Amino acid sequence: MLTHTMIVSFNEPLPDAELDQYLADIEQAMFDTGFAQSVATRRHVPTPGEEAIPALIATAIVQVAVADTDTLAKAFTSPSLHQMIDRWQSRHPYRVAWANHEPLS
Repeated sequence: MLTHTMIVSFNEPLPDAELDQYLADIEQAMFDTGFAQSVATRRHVPTPGEEAIPALIATAIVQVAVADTDTLAKAFTSPSLHQMIDRWQSRHPYRVAWANHEPLS
């Protein structure tokens, strides 16, 4: 099993309802690829002073479990996933950092 962890950082703060909708949309889009075994999304929990750190600070975390690297590659060829990403990027630009790793627990 492989875990794909994405750190999603929107360029501007989002209203709570918009962030909730993004998390629901990315979760559904990943499941709709047919390759995700599980998907978990969470909001970043801010800490005082973190905005002063010169780093990518998350808005949200997305974790997707897939069978292996080939399966992950197949998931990211899904046109509907790219449509969802393009729709959100056009409305609320964001950056993503990610790591592919063995399950943490």
